[in-house]
Amino acid sequence: MASHDENDHLPEETQGYKLSQPKQSLAEYQNMDANDESLQRYKQSLGLSGGKDLSNPNDPRVCIIQSLTMESPGRAPVTIDLSAPGSEKTLKDRPFKIKEGCKFTMVASFRVQHEILSGLQYVQVVKRKGIKVSKDSEMLGSYAPNTDKQPIYSKKFQEEEAPSGMLARGHYNATSSFVDDDKKTHLQFEWSFDIAKDW
Repeated sequence: MASHDENDHLPEETQGYKLSQPKQSLAEYQNMDANDESLQRYKQSLGLSGGKDLSNPNDPRVCIIQSLTMESPGRAPVTIDLSAPGSEKTLKDRPFKIKEGCKFTMVASFRVQHEILSGLQYVQVVKRKGIKVSKDSEMLGSYAPNTDKQPIYSKKFQEEEAPSGMLARGHYNATSSFVDDDKKTHLQFEWSFDIAKDW
């Protein structure tokens, strides 16, 4: 049996929720019910309405996380570049500073290739001195493979507020994961930040 910590990077499950049908190929979705107007609108919302497919046949990944950016009033955006394979391995050793009590928004940029990505979620577990202080998740949605009409996806998360006060200041370690409905982890990485009085 897996320990609770091993599954901590997975999103919380909604009790009773099951995928309604098995996963289908991109071609099956595109050819499905060609005469159904509402289904045609749904396929357009997924980005299945044309354009040149940008999937790299030499790269088997379905979801490629390009970057994670923190935007906050009063300072330039801080971007974690995840585009190069292995770039996430050194993030834990390079903490960035967050001003206590500031409001901030995270933005994820990513590409999808080969098949429809269903129910992508961002899950973040934050620890201080080895003790978990929070676990948050954000639903990013479902996406079709990128085309020349939509070469990259970008999703802005809900606004958050950094903790404040003397007890909140200090060093934190975070583990971030991008996980889909099939519980496939597309990227998991550790990073760190410091809550301080000022930027």
